[in-house]
Amino acid sequence: MDFYQNIKLKRYSELSSLLKFVAHLTTITMEQLQGRKAIITGGGRGLGRATALALAAEGVDIAITGRNEEALLETVAAIQAFGVKAIYSVFDVTDLEAVKKGIGYITEAFGAIDILVNNAGTATFGSFLEMQPERWKEILDVNVMGIYNVTYEVLPKMVARNTGDIINVASTAGLRGNANTTAYTASKFAVVGFSEALMMEVRKHNIRVSTLTPSTIATDMSLSLNLTDGNPDKVLQAEDFAELIVAQLKLNRRAMLKSASLWSTNP
Repeated sequence: MDFYQNIKLKRYSELSSLLKFVAHLTTITMEQLQGRKAIITGGGRGLGRATALALAAEGVDIAITGRNEEALLETVAAIQAFGVKAIYSVFDVTDLEAVKKGIGYITEAFGAIDILVNNAGTATFGSFLEMQPERWKEILDVNVMGIYNVTYEVLPKMVARNTGDIINVASTAGLRGNANTTAYTASKFAVVGFSEALMMEVRKHNIRVSTLTPSTIATDMSLSLNLTDGNPDKVLQAEDFAELIVAQLKLNRRAMLKSASLWSTNP
């Protein structure tokens, strides 16, 4: 073996050792999610279901909420296959009294809540003059007041424990307006503003508030609204979104992902 081969082998060995050391540091500094407790609104299908399954795979006990009990039961069964605890509560996020009752039931069953994913939402698109005022208000109620109601019930105990994660699901529509999206865009802009203001308010309690603004993802809602054909080779899938949530929750608690946009590479 000549001199240059010896140098190459030595450098390779040094690089290998460095990579192993870095990997070791990563494992000891990343947050471990095993045993955490999470609430996911709109958890029966779509982004909520995918997030629930991804967190369950990390050992997180999951409580999902929604209005469709059949979908919730099916998702609970899928979560339990990971060997974690899974429960559900049926309520409308716009009904504060129902939210209080539902969150009360979850808190009694789980104790402390570590993670809240405000995912429940609704959408209708059409011109401003064509959309009826009742539907316009309903979109704002679900997408904005729904987040307020659930957060209002969960946040006090996070503050008392001086820790927690709140992830609010907005949209790229909350960053830029487009024609025929006035109600949806207004609601998502509100979510972005609410999240940032709340983040600034509660970070002193070691609570991380994050806003996610994905572009179109292949879900039941986006497919029914003809926003995408859902091509899995090109269009974002719910699992992609769930991976982002898991990754950000694993960040060392000194670090917080304030906001992030997830886009399809080449739809």
